[in-house]
Amino acid sequence: MTTDTIADMLTRIRNSSLAKHQIVQIPSTKMTKRIAEVLVSEGYINSYEELQNGIKSSLLLSLRYTGIDREPAITKIQRASRPGLRSYTNCKKMPRVLGGFGIAIISTSYGLMSDKQARKEGIGGEILCYIW
Repeated sequence: MTTDTIADMLTRIRNSSLAKHQIVQIPSTKMTKRIAEVLVSEGYINSYEELQNGIKSSLLLSLRYTGIDREPAITKIQRASRPGLRSYTNCKKMPRVLGGFGIAIISTSYGLMSDKQARKEGIGGEILCYIW
């Protein structure tokens, strides 16, 4: 799994939410599916669905907006770990994004999860991105 897929996914979500699009299409991999599951469970997107186009598959993410002005639930997505500089943490030094208002997506030996869940289970891992 290359991190280019993660960077591509984060960029597509960031651009779509700034343009106030309702849905965004991204290439489907195990990593992007798991990131979408974490975003749904934390309330940053409404839902996702997988589309099969022959041998290729893609995910359709339904972005979440609030209020009359349609403010996006995802204000900012920031990539933490990259190929040239990996960022790891243990459960005791797990970062709190905006004092607990945001999340960090962590890649652990038990799969991808939010920082809150990793802290609760007492495991650390690689910090992929911050979302608030």
